[in-house]
Amino acid sequence: MVTIESKPAQGAFAAQQKPAVPGPGGAPPGHGLQVTEKAIKRIRAAMAKEGISPEEGGLRLGVLGGGCSGLSYSIKFDTQPRERDRIYEFDGVRVFVDPKSFLYLHGMTLDYEETLMRQGFNFINPNSTHSCGCGSSFS
Repeated sequence: MVTIESKPAQGAFAAQQKPAVPGPGGAPPGHGLQVTEKAIKRIRAAMAKEGISPEEGGLRLGVLGGGCSGLSYSIKFDTQPRERDRIYEFDGVRVFVDPKSFLYLHGMTLDYEETLMRQGFNFINPNSTHSCGCGSSFS
C-alpha cells in the first residue's frame, strides 16, 4: 500500500533539501520541485520493477480535481515526456510535470517515508493550505 500525504514545508526539513536539477528541456535550476534521496531510491527501484527505462521514461507528478479538499495528487510512471512537460532530473531519475499541475506543485518536495506504521510518498507542498485526513487531497 502506498499512501500520499501533503504537508507544508517547514523547519529544518525544508532547509535540508537539494535544489532541483532539470534535464534537457526542463525548467531553470531553482524553480520547480525537489525530490529527496529516499524518494529517488524508491522511484528508481519501482521503475526497474515496472521495466521502465530511466533514459526514456520517468515519474509523472500531477494534480487532479476532486478529493475531500478539492484537489488530489496524481503519481504514476510514464514511458516518455509530453510536449509541454517540465522535465526534472534527480540523480538519473526523470520527473515530468504538466504545465497545469506545475501551478500547484511549484516549490514542493517529494519525499518517501517507510516506518512500521506507514509507507509511501509524501508531498510536502508549501502551496497547500489544507489537506484532508487521508492525506491525498489538498486545497
